[in-house]
Amino acid sequence: MLRFLVVAAFVVLFLIFSIPVLIAEWIIGKFNMDLKNRSSLANVNWAFRCCLFLAGVSVTVKGEENVPRDQAVLYVANHRSYFDILLTYVRVPRPTGYVAKKEMLKAPLLAQWMKNLHCLFLDRKNIKEGLKTILTGAEEVKNGVSICIFPEGTRNKDPEHFLPFHAGSFKIAEKSGCPVVPIAINNSSAIWEDQFPRMKKAHVVIEYGKPIFPAELPKEDKKKLPKLAEDAIFEMYTKNRSLV
Repeated sequence: MLRFLVVAAFVVLFLIFSIPVLIAEWIIGKFNMDLKNRSSLANVNWAFRCCLFLAGVSVTVKGEENVPRDQAVLYVANHRSYFDILLTYVRVPRPTGYVAKKEMLKAPLLAQWMKNLHCLFLDRKNIKEGLKTILTGAEEVKNGVSICIFPEGTRNKDPEHFLPFHAGSFKIAEKSGCPVVPIAINNSSAIWEDQFPRMKKAHVVIEYGKPIFPAELPKEDKKKLPKLAEDAIFEMYTKNRSLV
């Protein structure tokens, strides 16, 4: 329980003491959006690394060379823990927004940081608004911002199987033409969710698969993009179980 309290205290203190930084970044963004993006990336990367250190998380990373460095991408990953966001964000090479549920907009200060990071807020109950969110994500990618989404739609409690991947999650790649980078995350729920509310030391394995380029797929395979990504992630996930 002590570990949880320490991490929670750090998050609260970071959000409070980052208020001047948010104001400074707002001003910077009026004149130099690229500098604002890089500042937000660096600040949140630092905070997330601190959280992972305080939580006692060790990470083995595989296949990171598969992530394109010269263009924005759509990351897709399996999802079992809130820590999946921290674990993957500290490794992104460029500004990256995450697709989050609309309710996150109610979180004071945290919501502003998420906006600075180009996160997208999805209303899962409104199909029309959901489509607008996807189109916004495609525009972000065209402007050089990567997007990360968890196609299962929610945290999955079953360690043996994935929830069905939502095809709509891949529309960002289809409409922007960006590559899809599959990510398999093993054992992240052992940090917190498996013994909630306690946190404990855990070893997590993350593997980045080879990017899938929608434009290069045969016509008959384009509609199979969600399944291709899901199969690639599940193969890595199954293979890495023995490493945790």
